[in-house]
Amino acid sequence: MRIKSIKHPTLLVKKGGWPNLPAKVEVELESGENILVHATWEEFDNEKVQKEGSFEVKGKVNLKTFTNPLIEQRADPFLYKHSDGYYYFTGSFPEYDRIVLRRAKTIEGLREAEERVIWKRHLSGIMSEHIWAPEIHYIGGKWYIYYAAGDKDDVWAIRPYVLECEDENPLIGEWVEKGQINTDFQSFSLDATTFEHDGKRYLIWAQKVDRETISNLYIAEMSNPWTITGGQRMLSTPEFEWEQQGFYVNEGPAVLKRNGKVFIAFSASATDDRYAMGLLSADDTSDLLDKNSWTKIREPVFVSDEETEEYGPGHNSFSVSEDGKTDLLVYHSRSYKKIEGNPLYDHNRHTRVQELFWKKDGTPYFGFPGQRWEGEVSLTATIEVKGD
Repeated sequence: MRIKSIKHPTLLVKKGGWPNLPAKVEVELESGENILVHATWEEFDNEKVQKEGSFEVKGKVNLKTFTNPLIEQRADPFLYKHSDGYYYFTGSFPEYDRIVLRRAKTIEGLREAEERVIWKRHLSGIMSEHIWAPEIHYIGGKWYIYYAAGDKDDVWAIRPYVLECEDENPLIGEWVEKGQINTDFQSFSLDATTFEHDGKRYLIWAQKVDRETISNLYIAEMSNPWTITGGQRMLSTPEFEWEQQGFYVNEGPAVLKRNGKVFIAFSASATDDRYAMGLLSADDTSDLLDKNSWTKIREPVFVSDEETEEYGPGHNSFSVSEDGKTDLLVYHSRSYKKIEGNPLYDHNRHTRVQELFWKKDGTPYFGFPGQRWEGEVSLTATIEVKGD
């Protein structure tokens, strides 16, 4: 990432007072985007604010980076930071036959953390094939995992299911099958996620009207963590060209609430290098069940990058840094473009983590996969001290 310009702050302070140096500063990227980035400042002598005049404080811009890939061969990654201080991680296992879970106190610690199998597919019938995209949530003092699964007699009869665990530690507790989430009509359905807003719980998922049609995003209110109520409403359909590459697909919803908005990131098109991410947003005071409350950005927000050699980035989740101050984008991508056969069975989609930025207007800036600063970026704040 190259910075074109930076807005160095100027602060006014009364003599004897203390300047409130900003935790974030505005920078303009060469791409034309204006984003807010974290800043740290050097200490200065208290005597400088005891007399009128001006002085400068040095600082620098900080970009949080991680060693990527964080976890190899884990597509559809889901990373959740719980109140117990642990990060809990799950994702699609390469054989699509089990659900795995690991935890660590730090994100980097997840790399070597022990991984436990907490559930395996049935030998026949429902939940016996294509165990996909698990997510772990903590709701009402219990753990829940949402996942998709097919039937050995019809491997594409994929539906959303839920597991429940009452143990404090979900890696060792007993997981109970709560069964299928029954949608308004029965068809290919997957990638269920849940969130709470204004005292109500919602489910968002991808579903086709039938096996041969396009994949849309739907939303419904929930009466409990495994039951929808009041009927489902369509949120988004693949209407733009970038959502129709290979297949007409909207899937993999991920919810983030910030700045008076509810954002839904989602993935679109075939799961090769054309896979890309889009963004929906709604005011947090609006009716989230009303499609008209939502606005879709016309262009993708996250796409393959030839320079960093990351292809097909998508099916993300959101998390936060250890100190809770930085939003993080968790996603999968491949390190090569050419795929032999069906990309669903090419298992080299690796989990990666990077900082999610914010624009001044309160909307997220996803950047590009594998982003890095080029060189160190220094700051200068001018402090103007005035008399009483």
